[in-house]
Amino acid sequence: MNVDMIFKIAGIGILVAVLNQVLKKADREEQATMTSLAGIVIVLMMVINMISQLFESVKTIFHLY
Repeated sequence: MNVDMIFKIAGIGILVAVLNQVLKKADREEQATMTSLAGIVIVLMMVINMISQLFESVKTIFHLY
């Protein structure tokens, strides 16, 4: 895993946490929940993409086509 991806994931986490708190303080509980869910989905998509790249690398290394 490269350091850039760690910083991107951390940045998304910080942004989601801040938005969540702002929305909760503004009595927008539903939007806060949706923001958290969107953040989770974005990070999961990034991780799934990295796992896919890992599997492609393993297939190439071991000549599995």
